[in-house]
Amino acid sequence: MSAYLVQARLLAQKVAILLVMALMVFAVPPQAQAQDTAFRQAVAQAANGDRDLLAFYSERNFEGIWSGSNDRARRGALKAAFDAAADHGLPANRYDANDLIARLQAASTPQEQGRLEVAISRQFLDYARDIQTGIIVPSRIDEAIQRRVPLRSPVSTLRAFAQSSPAAFMRALPPGAPEYARLMGEKARMERLLADGGWGPTVPGGKLERGDSSPAVVVLRNRLQAMGYLSRSTTQTYDDTIVNAVQQFQLAHGLATDGTAGTGTLAEINTSPERRLQAIIVAMERERWINRPRGERHVWVNLTDFTAKIIDNGVETFSTRSVIGARDRERVTPEFSDVMEFMVINPSWYVPRSIITKEFLPQLQNNRNAVNNLIMTDSSGRVVDRNAVDFSSFTEETFPFSMREPPNQGNALGLVKFMFPNRYNIYLHDTPSKSLFGRETRAYSHGCVRLADPFDFAYALLSKQVSNPQEVFQTHLRSGVERRVDLADPVPVHLVYRTAYTQAEGRMQYRRDVYGRDGRIWNALAREGVVLRAVRG
Repeated sequence: MSAYLVQARLLAQKVAILLVMALMVFAVPPQAQAQDTAFRQAVAQAANGDRDLLAFYSERNFEGIWSGSNDRARRGALKAAFDAAADHGLPANRYDANDLIARLQAASTPQEQGRLEVAISRQFLDYARDIQTGIIVPSRIDEAIQRRVPLRSPVSTLRAFAQSSPAAFMRALPPGAPEYARLMGEKARMERLLADGGWGPTVPGGKLERGDSSPAVVVLRNRLQAMGYLSRSTTQTYDDTIVNAVQQFQLAHGLATDGTAGTGTLAEINTSPERRLQAIIVAMERERWINRPRGERHVWVNLTDFTAKIIDNGVETFSTRSVIGARDRERVTPEFSDVMEFMVINPSWYVPRSIITKEFLPQLQNNRNAVNNLIMTDSSGRVVDRNAVDFSSFTEETFPFSMREPPNQGNALGLVKFMFPNRYNIYLHDTPSKSLFGRETRAYSHGCVRLADPFDFAYALLSKQVSNPQEVFQTHLRSGVERRVDLADPVPVHLVYRTAYTQAEGRMQYRRDVYGRDGRIWNALAREGVVLRAVRG
């Protein structure tokens, strides 16, 4: 909007303030008319420092939405919503409808009523923003969380509320995704668990396995029972029932399901219910960050779960294991959403400059024939003869050449890549390094997401546009030539990070905080006033 239009709008709003008295209905008794005028003037003055509030109240001639005798339902809905804020993992002490409404009802002058009218609207907007799109700004917590939060227009929010059933409007504010509702239910269950004493003592000692018999096995048995993985038992031996219970626990926590309580499994079993509750509250905040339609068909890559899935109308129709970026700062996989537009079969690998200068240049300085699977080109795309280059004369900043690997079986991208063009240069792709998919924790890449079953992933994507996806794909593949295949209907891709998530049917799922992001988010939420609760059932 031009500066002229902004000034014109502000001028119009100020004129509206001055015309409040002229807008009064002359049939109103003088005393009531004076009080009404004073109220509207107070509303205008209180809103004057806030563009959104001023716009909303000016378009309704500074009439209130909270202060009248007919506004009781709105006040009640606000109070009920604020009282339930902690149920959503919000900082309950941030919203105080009781105090504001009590002060409004006790106000002895229309001027004070007008100021409180605007104060209530301001807090209503704070609450609406927090419960719809989150308390904190993701990128301020971690620069790799590049989530575009779907903020709502404050003016539109106020307009919609003023025209709606108050209670129904408040109920519709939180995310409507089934995941959010399930997380909220699990949060309530964990709060009752805390009030009842949690899961009991942690399991002492080291590795426990089939056949062991010790006091530690009894503690393990009791803790698995409290967690719901083991039926009531009196066994003091690590028998088949405990093996099965440990396997079920491992399955729900993304661990290798060997049935042995080794160091890693015991660390997860001994994780406190408080820590699990923190993970749930963080997941609810993350749901608010992505509170928008995700696409009838979309790709869901949960970094902590090391999986990539295709979701069709809320149902998982394909899943494959993945490898994500390594833990060091320059190689972590970022979080963001974009749209997959095409796949490239028999791709060339255009090596990112960071890899060229930090990894390959030192190798070339030691041996000019290093990484000889790569073709080096100049700024015009001409192939450069390595024998004519003095690599020792270049630094990371001055190295002038690009590098690429042509299509081949050993290509770093494998035989297919899936593109959703983005400024992070992140995509999904095949890999010749298949052994990594057998590991429990799979954070090894330079940032892109490697897929264990890329061909099947391609078939699933193409199945929506061709009747014979496997034949189409394999025909391109056999040609050995780099081929771009566009998706007839581009597919949204969401790279997410969930250490706690639910299943429509089945157990609550927990994963390790592989990059430490959720720990930082929890700390930020705690600074904002979010607290853990123990709630009696």
